[in-house]
Amino acid sequence: MALDAALLALTAGELKNTLLDAKIDKIFEPTRDEVLLTLRTRTDTFKLLLSARSGSARICLTRETFENPQTPPSFCMLLRKHLTGGRLTALEVEPGDRLVFLRFLCTNEMGDLVENVLAVELMGRYSNLVLTRDGRIIDALKRVDFEDSDIRQLLPGLPYTLPAKPAKADFCSMTSAQLVEAACKLDLPLHQALIKSCAGVGPVVLREAVFRAFGGETALLGSELDEGRRAALAAAFEAIHADRLAGGRPCLAADDEGKPVEFSFTPLTQYGEGRLQFYDNFSEMLEAYYCRKDRAERLRQKSRDLHKTVKNLHERAVRKQAARKEELAASGKADQLRLFGELLQANLWAVEKGAKSVTVTNYYDGQPVTIPLDVRLSASANAQKYFKDYKKKQTAAKMLVKLLEQGEREIEYLATVLYEVETAPGEQALGEIRQELKGQGYLKYYKVRDKKQKPADFYRYRSSDGFLILVGRNNLQNEKLTLHTARGRDLWFHVKNAPGSHTVVMSEGKDIPLATQNEAAQLAVLHSSLAGGVKVPVDYTFVKNIRKTGDLRPGMVLYESYETAYVTPEPGLAQRLALPQNR
Repeated sequence: MALDAALLALTAGELKNTLLDAKIDKIFEPTRDEVLLTLRTRTDTFKLLLSARSGSARICLTRETFENPQTPPSFCMLLRKHLTGGRLTALEVEPGDRLVFLRFLCTNEMGDLVENVLAVELMGRYSNLVLTRDGRIIDALKRVDFEDSDIRQLLPGLPYTLPAKPAKADFCSMTSAQLVEAACKLDLPLHQALIKSCAGVGPVVLREAVFRAFGGETALLGSELDEGRRAALAAAFEAIHADRLAGGRPCLAADDEGKPVEFSFTPLTQYGEGRLQFYDNFSEMLEAYYCRKDRAERLRQKSRDLHKTVKNLHERAVRKQAARKEELAASGKADQLRLFGELLQANLWAVEKGAKSVTVTNYYDGQPVTIPLDVRLSASANAQKYFKDYKKKQTAAKMLVKLLEQGEREIEYLATVLYEVETAPGEQALGEIRQELKGQGYLKYYKVRDKKQKPADFYRYRSSDGFLILVGRNNLQNEKLTLHTARGRDLWFHVKNAPGSHTVVMSEGKDIPLATQNEAAQLAVLHSSLAGGVKVPVDYTFVKNIRKTGDLRPGMVLYESYETAYVTPEPGLAQRLALPQNR
C-alpha cells in the first residue's frame, strides 16, 4: 500500500508536534531517492527521512542507520548550502493531496534571513523533493524538463506550481452519507464504486468499511444497496472518521509468516485480530512496513553498476574461453598440414605450373589425396607454406593449453567476485571489492576520487564449544585470513567447487571437537553461493596443508590433503553464534 493523503496528514501532524522549531544539523543523501535530515531540538535529536522512491515514498522519523556515499551527490550539497542551520518554522500539508511543505528560516550568503521551502511530493512514481524560495524552484531531486512533461516542469528558476489534483471529492472533507450516496449512483461493484467516488484514501480503508458493514466482501453493485445496507456502510465510515479525527491508531497487518502487507490509521479487522500490530506513532509503523524492503533496494542501487561491470567481465571471460576451445579443436588438424607438405615435397614433379590443386598418393595408406594449392606460388613454396602453417598451429596449441588453464582460473575468480557483489552488506564491502578489482587491473584508479577506508573485520562467531570461528568477507580478506592470520593447526573450511568465503576455526593449540567442526562447515555453506542447498559438500583441512602460487588470483589457494563433509545448514545458526563485532 502507498501512503495516502489521510494518513499523511496524520503523520505530518505528529511530526509538527515533535519537530517544530528544530534546527537542521546535518543533511545526507544515502541513495538517489532518499534524503536524511538530522534536526536538533532543545532536548533531543531526530532523523527525518524523506523518501521519493516510487514504491516506498514517505516522510517519517527513523532510527535506521544509513551508509552514506563517500562523495555527496549534487542535490545533497545544494540542500546543505541552503538549509544547514535553518529552523523549521512550519510543516504544512496540502489538503487532499500527498504533498508536505517544510518551511525553514535560513541565513543566505549575505547574512540575511530568508525562507526556504522544501516541498515533499509523495505521489508514487512521480514522487519528488523540490527546494523553493519566493515561489521559484532552486532545484529538484528529480528534474522534470519539457520532454518529460508538457504540463508541469521542475527546473531551476521556474515558478513552482502545485501538481494537478484528481477530479474527485476528498475523503476527509466528505461526510459518510455523502460518500455512500455518491457510490450508490454507480453501477459498479461496491468496492470499485467507492474508489471512483472519493480521493485521498487508499483502497484498503474502503475495503475495511465494506468488511465492517457486511462482514466481508459483497458482490452487490453500488446502485443495488438498500436503505439498511446504506446505513450500515455509513456507520462503518463514521467509525473510521472517528479514528482519524482522534489522531488515528497506527495499525499494520501481517500475513501468516509475519511479513507486513498493509497499514492504515484505523484497525484493519479484515485481516483478523491476530495479524494486527499497533504502534505508538505513525513513524514507527512506516519504518516497520518499509524497513526490510528499503534496505534491499538501497543495496541494489549501490551495487547495480559494480554488479553489471563484474557480470560483463565474467561473460566476456566465458566467451573468450569458448573461442579458445574452438581454436584448440581446430589446431588438432595440424597433422594434415604436415602431411600435405610432405606429400608435395615428395611429388614436386607432378605439380603443374598454375594448378589450383594436385592429386597424389598418400604413401602412408596408399589412398589418393587432393591437395589445394596457391596458384601464386611454386610447388616448393606451397610445400614450405604448409610446413610453416603446421608449426604455427603447433605453437598455438601449446599456448592455448596455457591460456585455457588461465581462463578457467579467471572465470572461477570472477564468479567469486560476482557472488561477493551480490551478497555485499553495504557500501564499505562494495568499496573493498572495487579496490580488489583495481588491484587486479579490471578497474581503473582515479586518484582524486579514491579515498582510503578502514577495512572491515572478519565475520566473527563463537562455537558452542567456545572456539573462535572467522569468516572472510571478500577475496582479499579470505587471503589474509588463510595465509596470514590462521596458523598451521587451525582448521580451514570451504564449499566444494563453488564461490564462497574461507572459514577458519582458531584452534589455539587445542583439538577441535566435532560439534565445532560441524558448525564451521555450516557457516562455510551459509557464506557461499550454495547457502540454500541441502547436503552441500564442504572441503576441510588444516591450514598448514594450504598453499598459494604466484599465478593465482586473490582468494584462490591450492590444497591436496583434505576431507569432504556433506552438511545442511541449521536455521538461525549464524545469528546464534554471531559475536557483537559483526556488522
